[in-house]
Amino acid sequence: MTDTTDKFKVLKAVSEGSERWKVAFNTGDAAGCAAQYEDSVVMHTRPFGTFNGADDIKTFWQNLITDGYAEVEYIDPKIEVLDDKTAILTSRWRMNKASGVIHKELWAIQEDGRAKICKGQVEGIDRDDVTGQSSFSHKIFRIAA
Repeated sequence: MTDTTDKFKVLKAVSEGSERWKVAFNTGDAAGCAAQYEDSVVMHTRPFGTFNGADDIKTFWQNLITDGYAEVEYIDPKIEVLDDKTAILTSRWRMNKASGVIHKELWAIQEDGRAKICKGQVEGIDRDDVTGQSSFSHKIFRIAA
């Protein structure tokens, strides 16, 4: 990409999309979380299973919210703009009951100028509710196109 303006637009769109996802999650809005994914995304989560499309993805996030997961925040997020339509977001993250890493979340600019997640890999690690210490566990989230 040669145009700095295009790079800034992609960076801004991905930052805004990521912020919309976090706000939706932190306010208990599973539909708002699901709205940040392209319709064609298939989300693979281990050990939870595979979620196809917006309704399944919404149900997945709703179940986590219902189970009391909240207060997600990103730690040292980085966005690498790939071209005038895509960027990769990586970050560590934590919330009240878990923490983890966004290894590679690919965002793509849509027709309306907004960015949505089109594939990625996110790992979740349970947090001990008594000590607050994180420990590796069975919870791994993967999102793939």
